Amino acid sequence: MSATHDHDRTTSYPAPLYLAFELGWTSWGLAFSTAPAMPPRRVTIPARDLGSLGREVDRARRRFGLPDDAPVRSCYEAGRDGFWLHRFLVSRGIDNAVVDSASIEVNRRARRAKSDAIDVAKLLSLLMRYHNGERDVWSVVNAPAPAEEDLRQLHRDRDQLVRERTEHSNRIKGLLAAIGLDVIVDARLLERVDGLRQWDGSPVPTELRERIAREYQRWRLVDGQLGDLCNRQRREVRDDGVAHVELVRLLLDLKGVGPVTAWTLVREVFGWRAIKNRRELASLVGLDPTPYQSGDSHRERGISKAGNRRVRWTMVELAWMWLRHQPNSALSLWYQRRFGEGNARARKVGIVALARKLLVALWKYVEHGEVPEGATKVPWEKKLNGRLPAAYRPA
Repeated sequence: MSATHDHDRTTSYPAPLYLAFELGWTSWGLAFSTAPAMPPRRVTIPARDLGSLGREVDRARRRFGLPDDAPVRSCYEAGRDGFWLHRFLVSRGIDNAVVDSASIEVNRRARRAKSDAIDVAKLLSLLMRYHNGERDVWSVVNAPAPAEEDLRQLHRDRDQLVRERTEHSNRIKGLLAAIGLDVIVDARLLERVDGLRQWDGSPVPTELRERIAREYQRWRLVDGQLGDLCNRQRREVRDDGVAHVELVRLLLDLKGVGPVTAWTLVREVFGWRAIKNRRELASLVGLDPTPYQSGDSHRERGISKAGNRRVRWTMVELAWMWLRHQPNSALSLWYQRRFGEGNARARKVGIVALARKLLVALWKYVEHGEVPEGATKVPWEKKLNGRLPAAYRPA
């Protein structure tokens, strides 16, 4: 029991119960304790069985001699199960933390034992250290609201469809390359395949042609769905009732930023996260540097890559587009001075540095209205309609 003293009265608080999860697809491992020196209580329950979870929490309270109203502090690693369990625990009054797996400290020995029991015991130990004041033992993931999480589905589905379409296209080209032929994959693919001839003048073999036709049907399905999603994104830019559309329009006003990039940045970062400073922003997307210093050895090991990879990839692509469409901006001029004279590797390293600076500049632009120095602005309506709106046309 802990207590606080205030002159004539003393208030006692029950010791907390600590709970760590090891989440699997068929079963969950639970580890309970009340203090670092206390041997943990380990149990296994069926995955997603919330009734068993509640019963095990009550049993753990009795096992450690805690009252029924003793607070519970829990944690689990961010992964496939997402945030639904976090929301359930919070709704039951449990202080839960969703932990970034990449931030958990590990033994630096070359070969270390690893099992589910060891992992959950390690999480439990770190959980107690975290609540006893060691806040740097791991990084806690900021859980989005259900509505904000649902808004990510459209642009994430689009990214997946782009990859699937590329896979179908490459498979068709690979099948034809095996017989020495090349073709453009588009709406007229089958007509082109019928007109192709091998080195000896013979047409594409029958079975191969039928396989390509089946692959082409899958390509058309994915291409049609991708087109629908792209059109929907463009329509939503014009809809004043869509959440965060004002932020999307603000980004689209910058030359070189398109609807796909704008929606990704807003849905993943700017639309719901409360960002404190540029270091937190860079860490969020894995663009923070990782210096190495030991004795007389000083070197830079590149970016951490421990963050939102979608935003990181988007920012690297946008950095290349920024050099093309904003050549006179301060960021583009900085890149040319620093990396423009270098070789291909130096320019690739430089583009990552530019992506980090550009992300910070866009954050300041969205949060405080600070237009990136030297950047050119174009009304967002022109990017959707191909022409300036009447309000911007010269008289």
